[in-house]
Amino acid sequence: MSTIVIICFILFHSSTSAFLSSTFSQSDPHELVRRSHILSKCAYTHARPGPPPHFHARIQSDRYAENTKPILVRNATIWTAANDGHEVLTGDLLMHRGLVKAIGDVPLSMIQQLELENVNLEIVDVHGAWVTPGIVDLHSHIGVGSAPELDGADDTNSYKAPILPWLRSIDGLNTHDASYELAMAGGVTTAQILPGSADNIGGQAFIMKLRPTAERSTSSMLLEPPYTLNGSHFDHSLTPRWRHMKHACGENPSSAYGITRLDSGWNFRAAYNHARKLRDVQDAFCAKAESDSWDDLAGKTFPEDLQWESLVDVLRGRVKLAVHCYEAVDLDGIVRLTNEFEFPVASFHHAGETYLVPELLKKMWASTPAIALFASNFRKKREAYRGSEFAPRVLAEHGIDVIMKSDHPVINSRYLLHEAAQAQYYGLDPALALLSVTYTPARAMGMDHRIGMLKSDLDIVIWSSHPLSLASTPTQVYIDGIPQLSLPSSYFVKGPITPPRTPNFDSEKVAAVVHEGIPPLEPRSVKRALFVNVSGLYMRGEGSSGVMRISEQAGLVGVEDGRVVCINQCSDFAAGVVSIVDLEGGTITPGLTSFGAPLGLVEIRLEPSTNDGRVHNPLDGDLPVVLGNKLMRAQDGLMFGGQNLLLAYRGGITTAITAPSGTFLQGISTAFSPGAAHARVDKASIVDEVALHVGISMSSRVGVSTQVAALRNMLFGEGGDEILRSVRKGKTTLVVDVESADIMATLLRLKDEYEAHSGRELRMTFAGATEAHIIAHEIARAGVSVIVTQSKPYPSTWEQRRILAGPPITQESLVTALLRAGANVAIGVVDEHNVRHTRFEVGWSLLTSNGTINRTIALALATTNLEKALGVQREMPQDLVAYRGGDVFEFEAKVVGVISETLGRTDLFV
Repeated sequence: MSTIVIICFILFHSSTSAFLSSTFSQSDPHELVRRSHILSKCAYTHARPGPPPHFHARIQSDRYAENTKPILVRNATIWTAANDGHEVLTGDLLMHRGLVKAIGDVPLSMIQQLELENVNLEIVDVHGAWVTPGIVDLHSHIGVGSAPELDGADDTNSYKAPILPWLRSIDGLNTHDASYELAMAGGVTTAQILPGSADNIGGQAFIMKLRPTAERSTSSMLLEPPYTLNGSHFDHSLTPRWRHMKHACGENPSSAYGITRLDSGWNFRAAYNHARKLRDVQDAFCAKAESDSWDDLAGKTFPEDLQWESLVDVLRGRVKLAVHCYEAVDLDGIVRLTNEFEFPVASFHHAGETYLVPELLKKMWASTPAIALFASNFRKKREAYRGSEFAPRVLAEHGIDVIMKSDHPVINSRYLLHEAAQAQYYGLDPALALLSVTYTPARAMGMDHRIGMLKSDLDIVIWSSHPLSLASTPTQVYIDGIPQLSLPSSYFVKGPITPPRTPNFDSEKVAAVVHEGIPPLEPRSVKRALFVNVSGLYMRGEGSSGVMRISEQAGLVGVEDGRVVCINQCSDFAAGVVSIVDLEGGTITPGLTSFGAPLGLVEIRLEPSTNDGRVHNPLDGDLPVVLGNKLMRAQDGLMFGGQNLLLAYRGGITTAITAPSGTFLQGISTAFSPGAAHARVDKASIVDEVALHVGISMSSRVGVSTQVAALRNMLFGEGGDEILRSVRKGKTTLVVDVESADIMATLLRLKDEYEAHSGRELRMTFAGATEAHIIAHEIARAGVSVIVTQSKPYPSTWEQRRILAGPPITQESLVTALLRAGANVAIGVVDEHNVRHTRFEVGWSLLTSNGTINRTIALALATTNLEKALGVQREMPQDLVAYRGGDVFEFEAKVVGVISETLGRTDLFV
């Protein structure tokens, strides 16, 4: 009995103590605050990000800059991005307080209200021009990979470890990057700034508007940064904002850390397992708090880990994850990872093989990610070798969101819209192409309530022509309602107002998929062909002196053994066995000549075993004795039949002039036919030895003065390779890769010295020549030619920093400035993947020249002017290219044949 009484007393005392303790805790104000904070933190932890309540009812943007005038854009053709990209309105657009107030029909009452408020309304009549939302770049390193490239501002990647979710791109955002102005000049208003891809988990990304701000700070450029940016002490009743993070798999982490894909797979799994454990501890803690089990939480705080909290948020579905992956093996690994740890991926980036595995993408946990692609930048490394220009179309046909991105500065984000235009050229629906750089990337980053569509924040672009037409250029860009361009819109020549009627690539698309990205590219060769419905015929002048229009309306053109044998009067010719090709109003023009890229010497740039390799630099040490005094000849390393070479041929390149790859003393270039099967084909080599190539650069391991001294000794000395003696005699051209105007001026002085000393002309050409406009007249007076290898300039290095940006920043471009000065100017292309689009590069210069360049001059820029600049002294073959559906410099045209006098045949691609 006494035992029972004692037990009852103990139980009564314990329950009473617990009751009193609980009552005390609930009445303690500090405890109440603590519990409230825990509950709000738990609620916030599980809340889904998005716009706050009543967001769309706001009357002023949080990014509104005081004293910004309201603007009424009149008489516009407005592509809103609504209705799956098909809504186009004709009318006006009112912008005020950083917001779009009305589109299409602007109520008179709104205008009157502004007048009553005594507000200075600015009216801009655009005379029917296209207006779109600002361009959105989902993948950029602007600010962290600044221009010009300097060691003190290289913050794209950390190499401390492969798993770094706690790093943040905002901590490296440079406000002095020269790229901001250039990007805005291309209509880019918003960009996601990602860490690089050296790490499996490179860190957190941030969204920024590119305009300068009064505060001049990094933070003032951010768009909706997460509330966790400056710590965990904030109002947890707020609706969370989306966070952003970068992952990468494949070759980049393997190269950076000396690991394999197996290691990367484990790195990901170990990191997510760690984050999952932390999440589960947090959830257990919150479950006790939400069930009023406060005794279990006495003296405890919400379990956090600053290093891993962002990855926990990935597991909670609160992070828009961007994953850099190319190949099917890597894509499959990420799909399995998301299903193992149950988290979504917002977008795959680069994603070269996604078009080959669309059904795999649909197995991703939660939802199918968007795919962010290059238009044609493939084959530089093995994992990109199977990429295809038809990927955007194929993915769209499988119902997968397509995004075009820059990976700035890999592609200058100023030309991001051109990526979308190329995607349309190769078959992507025009509406989807425009969405791919506006609404679709905005949605992938969780910002579609603010940007990407003309409905909220005030970022718009007014274009000189239809946005998808070649060389379409902003005449004005508004970010947060503030104009960003100063060049008068009256300068621009209006282009086409309708989207290009692009060619049919159905068979090529099918072949790309069937052959897994490496389709057969060899042409079908015929002896005789008749081209019908030809709208114009251009040919080289006598002695390759220039390009002339032979016929305004050729109609019929008969060719045999690679030569034109009849124009219009072709009835006898047609009576024989002949292949008939309908050009549907297209043209026949001289085949283009390529220079700048190592065509024929490089197949996969980052795979040494697929390339000729680099020439030994004598300034780095003694040359091997076995070489004697002989210089390297590009002809000795040529490889035929490669993908880049054949694609260039299919793009209208009939002559490739290639120099050995090197730094100071590069060697001797050669001219050859990219359509030849191998080096022993008759006339595969057009000119065995073209020019002697050297390079003078501030980026060299030895000083500029040392390089110039070495070049002076070569010129003023005796002996040496036969080609060097030919340069001294004025018979062979010395081509100098050079970017800086100061170095060019030094070279002009060296030229004067040599000519005064020897009494002979020194034939010199500058290649690259980004800063040549600064001394354009001096170059012209010296008789020096210039090969512009970046007609769309970018200040990548210090010696390229003084670019002439061209419209809409400057009226002149580098090409037009040199032409006006009287220099012989040509255009080259440095990236082997882009050689096939040489005609678009030249077309861009033509269409943005404000009448300075006509079509005949444009053709000369990539034919006779280029050959003159390189010192080609023989008459070049009359190789011609047949374009179906349009002119050589238009998106409507497609190469369907090469009339090759060089090879004595006609090659057809239809």
